Amino acid sequence: MAANQAKAGHRVLAFDLSAAALEAVKGQGCTPAVSVAEAVADAEVVITMLPAGQHVREVFLSHVIPNVPKGALLIDCSTIDVESARAVGKAAAEAGLRFADAPVSGGVLAAETGALTFMVGCADADYAAVEAALQPMAKAVVHAGAVGAGQAAKICNNMVLGITMLGVCEAFALAEKLGLAPDKFFEVASQSSGQCWSLSAYCPWPGVGPASPADRGYEGGFLTALMLKDMKLAQEAAAKAGAAAPMGAAAEGLYALFERQGFGQKDFSAVLQMLRGDLQALH
Repeated sequence: MAANQAKAGHRVLAFDLSAAALEAVKGQGCTPAVSVAEAVADAEVVITMLPAGQHVREVFLSHVIPNVPKGALLIDCSTIDVESARAVGKAAAEAGLRFADAPVSGGVLAAETGALTFMVGCADADYAAVEAALQPMAKAVVHAGAVGAGQAAKICNNMVLGITMLGVCEAFALAEKLGLAPDKFFEVASQSSGQCWSLSAYCPWPGVGPASPADRGYEGGFLTALMLKDMKLAQEAAAKAGAAAPMGAAAEGLYALFERQGFGQKDFSAVLQMLRGDLQALH
């Protein structure tokens, strides 16, 4: 994402706790900073991507908001709980800053190619500036509503993704038991009512369909641990809103089981191998 901003001609100061990540973006036109404070000191736009709500609160409240110039535009692309996004947005507004929550969909490949979809929560007056800032990284930018709405959209979207991937994996496992070749099942389902993104664009069976993490030993994709985090966020949001989400609850349980067996760092589509009863395929 930082590299695509640099390619668009922006001066990018980058900070990460990972030295390897900083070294990588240095070779892609970005200037490494030694701290968050240094990175944001003269920034017109600050874009963050962090693991969870507590990290977003800490980084913004303790490091970004106290050090960024007045009038700067703050955009958080993390997937976190709605309450954390709104709390940071409130603190930013009180400091005279503009804030948007803008979680992403599309995965590693879309991030590399500048083809992410951003779900934006921000004030109407700020949206044009947010859209322009995200454009070098984006295939689509959608204004979902006020601050926090971007997170709501992402949580619901990823619940759909997590559930449909499990359905696709179960279907492949059943097809195998019934003697139906995986490529033939794919050919049928991808052109009929079973078609979905988890099947046709991110097929969990190695060697079937377009290239996906399944073809790389389930490496370099969307980690099971992160999918589990998102499923938990969906369940927490459902509980607070009084919404029924039984399929989401079942999906959370299956991803939790898979993670407990030591596969949290594998792509979430690797859950296929657990459903097939062949975890040795992941070693």
